[in-house]
Amino acid sequence: MEEEKQTIRAVERALDVLLTFTAGNDLGLTEISQRVGLHKSTVFRLLATLEHRGFVIRDEATEKYRLGLRVLELSASLQREDDPALMLIGEMERLRDQLGETISLYVRDRKDRVRIQAVQSQQAIRRVAPVGARLPLSVGASSKILLAFAEPEVQDLLLHDPSWPASLSPETYKEQLREIARAGYATSFEEREPGAAAISAPIFGRNGKLFAALSVSGPSNRLTPDSMLESAPAIVGAAKRMGAMIG
Repeated sequence: MEEEKQTIRAVERALDVLLTFTAGNDLGLTEISQRVGLHKSTVFRLLATLEHRGFVIRDEATEKYRLGLRVLELSASLQREDDPALMLIGEMERLRDQLGETISLYVRDRKDRVRIQAVQSQQAIRRVAPVGARLPLSVGASSKILLAFAEPEVQDLLLHDPSWPASLSPETYKEQLREIARAGYATSFEEREPGAAAISAPIFGRNGKLFAALSVSGPSNRLTPDSMLESAPAIVGAAKRMGAMIG
């Protein structure tokens, strides 16, 4: 049976409602309804159920909703000592102190990349990296790593997906991915937004499988193409140490 046929529509809708809060708390019924594309009466019933189970809280004064304590209970269960993302914080902090920029870990989730861990730069002007941020796979140094070291069939599916930008030729991009795989790292310079740059390297876990992309990001006036080339060995080396730690 196909994956789509195995899902329960009511559960999907409830999860869609919860996911609207990734953009922030204090959302009204109309706003949530518009974001999930459901009638307000349906969303109201879903919110009532989530409120009853403690996943959302309704402010009686403003009639707006925010996440409840039950969500914190779920997130707390992720804070285990054997969580690889937590195990690598020390090494990420050392790399941050060495390079002075924000360090992040990204993993691929279907057609997106998701930041699962971050250590912020201590400089006044820095790249803010919220954990849980979901970004497209078509731009960014970490996206290139996640694609370059993915299985060939995964690459083909993603590069020929209808959501892939028409301006990016799959064949040309695939050649770029091959070059990245040979080099062992990827860079991006003002690709996703002006003034931002990043360099990324792969972290391989058990059985040599890609675990995450280690990324260093910062303002493009500090992370210039020359400076990224100079720091590449340190980033690749840190990624290898991290792989050994989780492997």
